[in-house]
Amino acid sequence: MNYLFIGDVTSFCADTANIWQIVGYVLLVFKIVIPILLIIFGMMDLGKAVIGSKDDDIKKAVKSLAMRAVAAVVIFFIPTLVSMILGLVSNFNDSGAKANFDNCRACITNPNGSTCKGMADTAWGNETDTNDVE
Repeated sequence: MNYLFIGDVTSFCADTANIWQIVGYVLLVFKIVIPILLIIFGMMDLGKAVIGSKDDDIKKAVKSLAMRAVAAVVIFFIPTLVSMILGLVSNFNDSGAKANFDNCRACITNPNGSTCKGMADTAWGNETDTNDVE
């Protein structure tokens, strides 16, 4: 079999680290904001039902709040589940491909981490010299 490689595949994640970092920030925001909004909306519905003093509406609102709370927990743990799956997939034989994959995973799961920030700065063209002491 002949394989066609276009460019250096082992540096793909380092070269596109800024994109993976943005994806990581978006996932981080979704992981926090969506569950909070779901719980707030559920509490508002429950508050409206309690003020209305109708038993059927209160039961529906409690059930809705419970379902939204479960959805919020699931949404909160989706990135953790994805990280675990990516960890299982990362058993490559090629050490260069594994290091490349680990770089992508680092930026998606921890966009504020030093590994991702260093690669993203390089990808953006903002290389910093760590030897400069102020």
